[in-house]
Amino acid sequence: MSFLDMYRRNVQRKNEEIAKFQKDKAGEQKKLAELSRKINAASQAMSRASSQSTIQSKLREIQRYQDDAARIEKKISDFEEKIARKRNELNQEEKKLAREEEQEIKKRQREADKQARTHEKRMKDISGTLRRHDQLHIETQSVLEQLKQLPEKIVVLYLAANPIDQSHLRLDEEARAIAEMIRKAKHRDAVKLESCWAIQPLDVLQALNEFQPAIVHFSGHGSDQDEIVFQDLHGNAKLVSKDAIVQTMMASSENIRLVFFNTCYSRNQAEAVVEHVQAAIGMKTSIGDSVARVFGAQFYSAIGFGLPVSKAFDQAKAAMMLEGIPEEDTPELFVKTGLNADEIILVRPPEGVVAESEDLE
Repeated sequence: MSFLDMYRRNVQRKNEEIAKFQKDKAGEQKKLAELSRKINAASQAMSRASSQSTIQSKLREIQRYQDDAARIEKKISDFEEKIARKRNELNQEEKKLAREEEQEIKKRQREADKQARTHEKRMKDISGTLRRHDQLHIETQSVLEQLKQLPEKIVVLYLAANPIDQSHLRLDEEARAIAEMIRKAKHRDAVKLESCWAIQPLDVLQALNEFQPAIVHFSGHGSDQDEIVFQDLHGNAKLVSKDAIVQTMMASSENIRLVFFNTCYSRNQAEAVVEHVQAAIGMKTSIGDSVARVFGAQFYSAIGFGLPVSKAFDQAKAAMMLEGIPEEDTPELFVKTGLNADEIILVRPPEGVVAESEDLE
């Protein structure tokens, strides 16, 4: 607990103690007022009395009430002392709180200044790499344009976000590697890659409706709170919850068969989304650029050769091991209840190839 929280709780507790003492004091004052009423009533009764015994009885009654009143007055006095003492303590705690709040404001200002300097440096670094990024992007777009001319059988929708206020990811290299591996696959004419860059949350629904993909591929940052990091209108990070992603897939799952979360901490997202699609891939923890590139590229290569999802997943893990990347346990495959990953084939060979295979058998 911080000093700021402690002082706030102390102030709250002192106020509560004062309120309690005031309530108790008010209760005693009410009793005192009742005794005063009884004394007045007894005095009036005594003045009307004619017998000596009645007068003596009323005198004793008055004396008893007065004794009770004296005790209550003592209690009231004690409560007033306690209230005064607590108010003094409250004043001290409020001074401590004010000092701590002032220090906290100064601390936050220092942190804000530091973040501003860090952001300025990051912007300079980004501007220094933009020229190279633009060239890579042009080359990637050239490859993607070629893929768009291929006969369409299934669509892989590549959704990428690389906010300027997050660590820079080499997403263009990942997309380029995936495109290259699809191009070299045996059934490349059966796979069409569509990409959407600098994706904003509402762009997802637009892309799903426009391209009607069989595979949805999310690439970029993820948080350890089961969120995907998209971009806002200014290019900064925009967090989207797991529930929002699941709802989106549910509302668009007629053609979607597999969702690939090539983002950090996406295991829970993948596990949740298979209620609405056949299969999903997620990452147990954070991943580096090399993992995203090697694993993703080999997965789509295997899919392009007509292999089932389970085999494509295993080959993608093997590719990481061949490259010496010790994170083969990070990706995880989930399959909808009742389905078998060995039987989920996203790209089937053309009829001529199937016939040829049957003749060989």
